[in-house]
Amino acid sequence: MRILHMSGAGNDFMVMDARGASPDFSRLAKELCAMTHADGFMAIDHSEIADFRLHFYNSDGSRGEMCGNGARCICKFAHDLGIVGDTMTVQTDAGIVKGWYLGPEQFRVKLNNPGVLDLNRRPDAAYVELGDPGVPHSVTHIPGLLFEETHRLREYALALRHDPVFPKGVNVNFYHWLAPGHVRVLTYERGVEDYTLACGTGCGSIATVLWTRGELPGGVLTAENQGGTLTVTVSGEKGSVTSLLLEGPAVVLKEYDL
Repeated sequence: MRILHMSGAGNDFMVMDARGASPDFSRLAKELCAMTHADGFMAIDHSEIADFRLHFYNSDGSRGEMCGNGARCICKFAHDLGIVGDTMTVQTDAGIVKGWYLGPEQFRVKLNNPGVLDLNRRPDAAYVELGDPGVPHSVTHIPGLLFEETHRLREYALALRHDPVFPKGVNVNFYHWLAPGHVRVLTYERGVEDYTLACGTGCGSIATVLWTRGELPGGVLTAENQGGTLTVTVSGEKGSVTSLLLEGPAVVLKEYDL
């Protein structure tokens, strides 16, 4: 069994080709992620409605709807295997995702548009679900946010993660403005149950909230994560989102034959 350990801006995954196989994905996710302390597990499969299907699991074995950084990595995986060309479509639990090859280690994906957007779910947190069913995210502004503050913010992140106002639980995203169109992002991820070095759908959710509030007039958000920088380009009429494009690195860290 060939397994790749891949990274998208520090968000890392164990990845396999499961076409023609029917493994216990949940068990594999827990076992393989434990090898490298990866954030998640992904497998490609046949699809009747897209170029291939993505099975995504968190490191605790729970299935996830979609993952932005994971989507870029799975696009690279399929591209390197020769399954797809420079443009591709991916079937996910949150809907069809389109991907583009930009370079050997650079990919762009079209994130699912928000299926749910509530700017005032809590006084301190907006709520976004990208897709239908969507990937759930809370978005909170933390002025002066530093990456070194993870310990101080952990209790707050846990309170948001499990707040019953978010019925599916949430990925918690904190952000701080560095300049117009430029933010620092810290994400506590559901299923990983810890901070992750980057979150693509989290950055897309922040961009959605800022665009809808009129705080991202240029439509382009540069998001500095602990593991690297991601770019989100938003399109749509004022107050609505019709396109979210996520761009960033996708690299292979190591290959395993198990």
